[in-house]
Amino acid sequence: MSEPLAAAGTWRPVMEAAGHRCQCSGQCGNPHAKTEGRCPREHDGYTSKHGHRVRLMAAPADPLTPSVTAVTLPPDELRAWCPECHTAAARRARTTAPVDDAPVLFDL
Repeated sequence: MSEPLAAAGTWRPVMEAAGHRCQCSGQCGNPHAKTEGRCPREHDGYTSKHGHRVRLMAAPADPLTPSVTAVTLPPDELRAWCPECHTAAARRARTTAPVDDAPVLFDL
């Protein structure tokens, strides 16, 4: 099984807790209906659609967590994500996040 070159001490416990499977349960916008609500991608597995290997990453449950904060989190505050679900979840979270009440240019 492949592991990252850096931060393996953080990555390994996250993957073991997740069973080496992506922990997305619909945050990406896909209900993962065929796999009981959880993404079916497993670390080092192959995707059927594109035939590339899946490399899971350990990242915060909230995909909008800034990188500066994310690197300081302990393994129990991280979850296993496949890159596709993490990217889609971050995009979806950005579009549904509340907008600041900052003054606009032509506020009347």
